[in-house]
Amino acid sequence: MAITKQHEYYQKRLEELLKEMPFYVVQYVDDKLDIRSPLTLFNYVRDFKEFFEWLLSEQIVSCSTIKEIPVEALGSLPLSDAQNYFKHIARKKYKASEKDDEIKQISPKTVNRHKSSLRSLFNYLTIEAEIHAGEPYFHRNVMKKIPIKKVSETFNERAKKITEKIFIDDHDVEFLDYIEQHYEASLSPAELRYYKRDKERNFAILSLFLGSGMRVNELTSLRLKDLDVTSSEVSVIRKGGKKDTVSVTPSSLQDVVEYLQVRKEKYKAGDSENEFVFVKLYRGKTEPLTNRAVEDIVYKYTKSFDKRMSPHKLRHTYATNLAEQTGGDIPLIMNQLGHTQSDISLLYINTTREKAKLAAEKLDKRRNK
Repeated sequence: MAITKQHEYYQKRLEELLKEMPFYVVQYVDDKLDIRSPLTLFNYVRDFKEFFEWLLSEQIVSCSTIKEIPVEALGSLPLSDAQNYFKHIARKKYKASEKDDEIKQISPKTVNRHKSSLRSLFNYLTIEAEIHAGEPYFHRNVMKKIPIKKVSETFNERAKKITEKIFIDDHDVEFLDYIEQHYEASLSPAELRYYKRDKERNFAILSLFLGSGMRVNELTSLRLKDLDVTSSEVSVIRKGGKKDTVSVTPSSLQDVVEYLQVRKEKYKAGDSENEFVFVKLYRGKTEPLTNRAVEDIVYKYTKSFDKRMSPHKLRHTYATNLAEQTGGDIPLIMNQLGHTQSDISLLYINTTREKAKLAAEKLDKRRNK
């Protein structure tokens, strides 16, 4: 199985986080590493940490550190305390970003994720683990008494939310034109210097998202050998380390080629086939761009044009356009985006709400004849 940059990154972060955890969490992760990705386990353990910190702050356990919390404390945790913890999670508020003063509340989906994380740990401690003579750590699983409330939405409602957060119609083309032709006019002299330094690279990143629909970790993991300009295809590493090939619009791949022409000069990058495509120069050393760096690039440029968007929203934009151009070819959409379930791909067919409005108007005209 191919190892991605994301895999290595979260494996290191997971190892650091585990240094703070009790022994039974370390054992849990060790047992799950072969079936769960480092990213998933990192998120789970981060949820465990938040839960343990709450137990300490509420003095439900009398320990000085998370590492000292005994497994017996989880086995005897009262239902009322478990319920209060999830009330605490559900009522948390946060800022969307450091620069944004808007206050948001944790979504029901996030609360469900916390519940699922702790359910997984408690299930391991009560059923999967064997300590003595086939017995688990304890038998009473309080998390089984905590319901996960399903957040139900119709395809239309989910599609509506997607449409409101992506480029529709030809706005993606207008966005690229704005970045290439007009963006620099809005910059200060200091900002302009950095823009010109990274113009080709950043434009290629934006164009590739909109011309292929790839995920951010797929883009940051690209190596020179993965580019096939002649066939307008790119090899990517999907979730689970699976290798795949995606088609790319020729114009987007040409934008990448134009970046490659200045890549060596601007970033002192090598040109061997295993070199990363998207790099930066840090203290005189060439380094691959991280997922966070690419996300920040997308945030900055999209906010300047219209609204702050993530790489995933550019992926949604591409998928919606692909559905429009192919007449809703589900197998094609699934293959291109690396989906394993068709219902996810169906969302992009439902995002063209303007069609529904036009159809309603045409239907209504019959009454005026």
